[in-house]
Amino acid sequence: MVRYVMVIDLRRCVGCDTCTVACRVENFTPKGILWCKVEKIEIGKYPNANLLPIPMHCMHCANPPCVKICPTGASYKREDGIVLIDYDKCMGCRACVVACPYNQRYYVEEIKEYYNGKGFTPYEEIRETLEGAKKHKKGITEKCTFCVDRVDKGEKPFCVETCIADAIFFGDLDDPQSEAARLIASRGGFQLRRELGTDPSVYYLPP
Repeated sequence: MVRYVMVIDLRRCVGCDTCTVACRVENFTPKGILWCKVEKIEIGKYPNANLLPIPMHCMHCANPPCVKICPTGASYKREDGIVLIDYDKCMGCRACVVACPYNQRYYVEEIKEYYNGKGFTPYEEIRETLEGAKKHKKGITEKCTFCVDRVDKGEKPFCVETCIADAIFFGDLDDPQSEAARLIASRGGFQLRRELGTDPSVYYLPP
């Protein structure tokens, strides 16, 4: 069996948002929708306060509440652990948005221009016309896919490839020799909100 996981090293992450931009470039996400974003939280107290950047994706949970609550079967989990949405089945009820404890699902209310009143940029036009490009539709819910098209070709998610700090890793948790599995074991990798029983497939290495 294979279980794909993403490992994020908070010691290396510099909060540059390259992963956010890379995700937008790869997936043609509309304005206001970020499948990958870097949350920044304040730690410590003045005068020793600091900002800790935490990249956030869909957690691709082993026990995904979004899949359990979906009334149409649009949300589903593959055997390799990747959680996806069948946009043809999604009716936009947003039950999964409410169910996700990580706030990583996005309802597409409308396709907005990046620059109001200026029309689509060349990039946005490519999104609408390029064969094979991701299609985004009004009235559906979408999210990070772990760049499943790339993974199925034996490639890494684009945020992993482009991280300037080499802070993001991707691999098979069920293979103890994979870099991802070794990092989790050796560095004490942890999951967000583990107490909920969702068993996320995104692990963080302590800063």
